[in-house]
Amino acid sequence: MSKSDPRDIDEDAILKGMSAEELDALEYELQEMDPENAMLPAGFRQRDQTKKSPTGVFDRDALLDHLEKTALEHADREDLVPFTGEKKGRAFVPKEGHGQIPINEQITLEPELEEALKNATDAEMCDIAAILGMYTLMSNKQYYDALGTTGTIANTEGINSVVKPDPFKIFPDEPPNPTNVEETLQQIQTNDSSLLEVNLNNIKDIPIPTLKEIFEAMKTNTHVESLSIAATRSNDPVAFAVAEMLQENTTLQSLNIESNFITSEGMTAIVKAMANNNTLTEIKIDNQVRHPGSVNRNIWIVLKTREAWFSRPMIRKDECCCPWLVSIHYAI
Repeated sequence: MSKSDPRDIDEDAILKGMSAEELDALEYELQEMDPENAMLPAGFRQRDQTKKSPTGVFDRDALLDHLEKTALEHADREDLVPFTGEKKGRAFVPKEGHGQIPINEQITLEPELEEALKNATDAEMCDIAAILGMYTLMSNKQYYDALGTTGTIANTEGINSVVKPDPFKIFPDEPPNPTNVEETLQQIQTNDSSLLEVNLNNIKDIPIPTLKEIFEAMKTNTHVESLSIAATRSNDPVAFAVAEMLQENTTLQSLNIESNFITSEGMTAIVKAMANNNTLTEIKIDNQVRHPGSVNRNIWIVLKTREAWFSRPMIRKDECCCPWLVSIHYAI
């Protein structure tokens, strides 16, 4: 028996032979619906189950407006049992002696003290409670204000007063660093004997070549004992210039290069140069923009070769959880 090919079926002939009811049933089965689309009305998300004709063109915004208007115009349902204000049940009546201190726990004070406590204001009672250590009855501010004053009442309000913050104190900004960079550089280059301390902290616009010139001149300077360039945007080229300076300078005792952009390479170069310097007693290189990383071990190796540094003033080796950091931050 030969099988018929589906492509040989004449669909038109089949459709012509179907009745109207069969055509409607076929159309109903072939409808494409999107039940998950919330933007479509219910009639477009499911198959049509009625024979009614649409009353008009679908308008989603108009439908939402109509629903909102209908909801606002709908009157609220009245309570089935209105509240009459009638009190039910028995009122609480405390027992005799409720809230009173037992006789065996009562404390008898001298008449003068009882009279003083009886006439004390809420503010005075607050201070007395703080002195007696009853800190749970008041805020932290009231407690410490009372302990920090003598002879006067610190709290102007009672224990149950509203906690208020202290008035905000406005402090003026620090004035800019008045140091003239060019004049200072010239004094270092000429080895001016009156220049013992150089402070260039927080001067952000010093060019990197100028900073390198300063440390180049410091190689032969014999008078400057303290040099500070904290927060001057110094980077590794400046750090390498510092390292070269430390190998030749024999006068500088204090060096501060904190809060800059020096990486681990620059730090390592500076600390290695310190091994050949016998005059430097304090150096600060903390708070750089990048974490020092593996430079910790390199710095500690250099410090370990110079055990004499730990015997100088201000050093505390026993507190050294991170030896190089404590050693360098305080003093060498």
